[in-house]
Amino acid sequence: MDVYENLKKLNITLPEPPPVGGVYIPVSEFGNKFLYTSGAIPMKDGKPAYTGKVGEISVDDAREAARICIINILANIEKKTGDLNKVKKIVKVLGFVASKEDFTQQPLVMNAASELLVDVFGENGKHSRSAIGVTVLPGNVPVEIELVLELV
Repeated sequence: MDVYENLKKLNITLPEPPPVGGVYIPVSEFGNKFLYTSGAIPMKDGKPAYTGKVGEISVDDAREAARICIINILANIEKKTGDLNKVKKIVKVLGFVASKEDFTQQPLVMNAASELLVDVFGENGKHSRSAIGVTVLPGNVPVEIELVLELV
């Protein structure tokens, strides 16, 4: 399985990684086989693709925001490793979903991110996950996601 062929089939072109917005690095390596990504938000062309809490914006828009977060994370991983085919396994996904008080379907939003990872990495994209509802996220975006992954 070639990750880039899967991306092509999904009609996904990785963007340039978004600029770093603070005092952190987008991807940290630990041990010599694991990467931990910083939280990624749905940035497109240098600005948030979506803003607002889920409940103010639709679940479909929030799901698309989650997909954009994953695409941005993949761009950061590619920049760090030089090749997404070096990803052996997606270990953990941590998703934060800014939601109105009565919204309780954070897992539905995060399913879009999980589905994309499986579409890109096949069985190796299956992972453990948390989907956490929060009051607000940086830039008033609806979703922020981070990953832990293993390299070959």
